[in-house]
Amino acid sequence: MSLPAAPHRVAVAGSSGRMGRMLIEAITESPDCRLSGALDRAGSPGIGHDAGAPLGLHTGVEVVSDLRQGLRDAQCLIDFTRPEATLQHLEACEQLGTAMVIGTTGFDAGGMQRIEAAARRIPIMLAPNMSVGVNVVLKLLEHAARALREGYDIEIIEAHHRHKVDAPSGTALKMGEVVARAAGRDLQRDAVWSRHGHTGARAEGSIGFSVVRGGDIVGDHTVLFAGTGERIEITHKSSSRATYAEGSLRAVRFLAGRAPGLYDMHDVLGLKA
Repeated sequence: MSLPAAPHRVAVAGSSGRMGRMLIEAITESPDCRLSGALDRAGSPGIGHDAGAPLGLHTGVEVVSDLRQGLRDAQCLIDFTRPEATLQHLEACEQLGTAMVIGTTGFDAGGMQRIEAAARRIPIMLAPNMSVGVNVVLKLLEHAARALREGYDIEIIEAHHRHKVDAPSGTALKMGEVVARAAGRDLQRDAVWSRHGHTGARAEGSIGFSVVRGGDIVGDHTVLFAGTGERIEITHKSSSRATYAEGSLRAVRFLAGRAPGLYDMHDVLGLKA
């Protein structure tokens, strides 16, 4: 009779935030994952308290700001914070040999280069959206954009809660990259980020982005292909961050025992050709 596999030991960055709490709840409910560390910035009200306290749970894991203390027993860190914090966590994970699941968005070119360099030493799963549904939509967009590359205008519309600090969202940008590549366009050249005043007629081949911020919208994304006599819309709407947490745990399981490298959710879900 084989012994049950040891649970995946997972640490959470930004543990006191909305996404951090969702991740902690998902980990505690998972039969094959165990919360091994909880990180937050120095001065956070959660420091020194049980990571599950805001959820009415007792995890036995104290929220700390010291990276080495928070990561000492972790096999993988899940990070949905901000670029500057994630890059600090990345350095510690690289030194300790800890895998990373990164859901942070808004990295500049230098930040991406830093992540790519670290992936030569540790396994990293980086995705602008951990939702299984969103990543299936990305695959659908690839097929749609390839078929509709001629005679259809492309618009990407996204909506998020009032607290989101980057725009367009990382998911919207990823959608733009996917449709641009599939349609044979250059996103940096063809993207239209805003419209105001007398803009003139739409430029041939452009890809427009529209951004909505308000209320508690978790995340809505639509890609519109507008042709002559018809419109095709591919939409994904999130009603809970739980889908991001569940996708993150699938990524944790995928990374277990993997060689160093930079992976994405299509690797996790087996969507790559």
